[in-house]
Amino acid sequence: MDAKVTFCCVLLSLFCLSLAEHVNLRVETVTTIATTDENFVCATLDWWPSNKCNYDQCPWVNAGVLNMDFGNKIITNAIKAFSPLRIRLGGSLEDQIVYQFGKQKECPVMKKKHNGLFGFSEGCLPKKKWDEMNNFFNKTDVKFTFGLNALIGKKNSQTHKGNWVGNWDPTNAISLMEYTMSKGYKIDSYELGNELCSGGVGARVDSVQYAKDITKLKRAVNLLYPNENTRPKVLGPGGFYDKNWFDSFLQNVEPGVVDGITHHIYNLGAGDDKNLIHKIQNPFYLSKVAQTFKDVSVAVNEYSPSAGAWVGESGGSYNSGGKDVSNTFVNGFWYLDQLGMTSTFNHKVYCRQALVGGNYALLNTTTLIPNPDYYGALLWHRLMGSKVLSVFHEGSPYLRAYAHCSKKGPGISVLLINMSNSTSFQVSLDNDMNLYPSLEALKRKTPKIMREEYHLTPKDGNLQSDVVLLNGIPLKLTKSKEIPKMKPKLVHTFAPITVKSDSIVFVHSKSFDAPACS
Repeated sequence: MDAKVTFCCVLLSLFCLSLAEHVNLRVETVTTIATTDENFVCATLDWWPSNKCNYDQCPWVNAGVLNMDFGNKIITNAIKAFSPLRIRLGGSLEDQIVYQFGKQKECPVMKKKHNGLFGFSEGCLPKKKWDEMNNFFNKTDVKFTFGLNALIGKKNSQTHKGNWVGNWDPTNAISLMEYTMSKGYKIDSYELGNELCSGGVGARVDSVQYAKDITKLKRAVNLLYPNENTRPKVLGPGGFYDKNWFDSFLQNVEPGVVDGITHHIYNLGAGDDKNLIHKIQNPFYLSKVAQTFKDVSVAVNEYSPSAGAWVGESGGSYNSGGKDVSNTFVNGFWYLDQLGMTSTFNHKVYCRQALVGGNYALLNTTTLIPNPDYYGALLWHRLMGSKVLSVFHEGSPYLRAYAHCSKKGPGISVLLINMSNSTSFQVSLDNDMNLYPSLEALKRKTPKIMREEYHLTPKDGNLQSDVVLLNGIPLKLTKSKEIPKMKPKLVHTFAPITVKSDSIVFVHSKSFDAPACS
């Protein structure tokens, strides 16, 4: 009996080894293919009230910015761990918010409204909440982007419903900016409007008119902030890419007006799509959006090369994300692949919807405990530098690979995503320069050099778990509600990287010689 058990174990081991595919990952190290901002990772906050509901669920609770508890210790520590984290406040209701500054004395409370944009009435940002928010952001070293209401002064066309016409009135926005400056609050950038491009979502603004409006914003920012070193950037248009609309806008806005060209991505479809989890694990489906990233990058380079392309908002699936999918481990296949893909197309910033709120947040909406994607975002922020390298392999398309110059110092950092549920990979990093006479000769001459590996896997192998393991250990808040230390596994630099099925691996190899990174 014992002999049979031993024989079966041997067979099982051989079978597992047979499913391990060997892959040579070639890293081109002489030149970079793109650059990102040093603070590429970004998260959003939204205006949704607690009665924002989709699919018979109301997943925002008190996560909207007007209800949010900025004194919460978990939120504070989650943001501080990035040091700094870029945050964008905007969203669907952005163009219905007025600010309690200047002549705007009244501050209406947003309510459900049958014929209102997105089913809600006009709302207001109270002065007290603006103070609370900015004190918190300044304390936690946030790089803050504020989305301004672009529909003030405009009216819904009587002949073409949904098309808002007229000039933008910047009076209320200027009053907010003047107060902000007087208090010494740091604003990284102002963005004008939310999803008003092309056909729009709830409302639409003509591309030529939008060019005039954002030029007006730029003039106001330049006048209010004479010091170029502390002057906030101006971003727009903050909507879904349409070639005709974007090209027209970029051709009609003067050079230097827009500092970041923002667009939104929800390439996974509706949050109630029963195929959502399968889309996330399908590399062929995930690759479809690459053309959009390329088109935006080409348009920016052609018409506004001094501005960078930004993903200003992306939650994967719209209408607050997919329940028990967007907040679980499996979503990291989509999210981290998005970070990798957009960086190769020279995008400077990627804003994830949302930091908190809905089903797609980095933090649990009710408990605020970090979801798996929070830790993926944090590892990217700490390891992946701004210089992007080209990589190539001839292995399975279910193995996605991205490489950057390291943010931690010399060498490179690599992201490996294994979307296969049955195949493991043994990945060897190859330098395209072929500097070494032979691997064996180098091993004999080189002292033992170690690299850092961060293996992310779901608890109990369940892809829909909201608990992620780092090198086999669950990532949990400390007793004092601090973000846990994320310690790497040290592996000899010449050993292949083992990438198990349904796992994500970050690698930092400081001994990998990359001239482009020096």
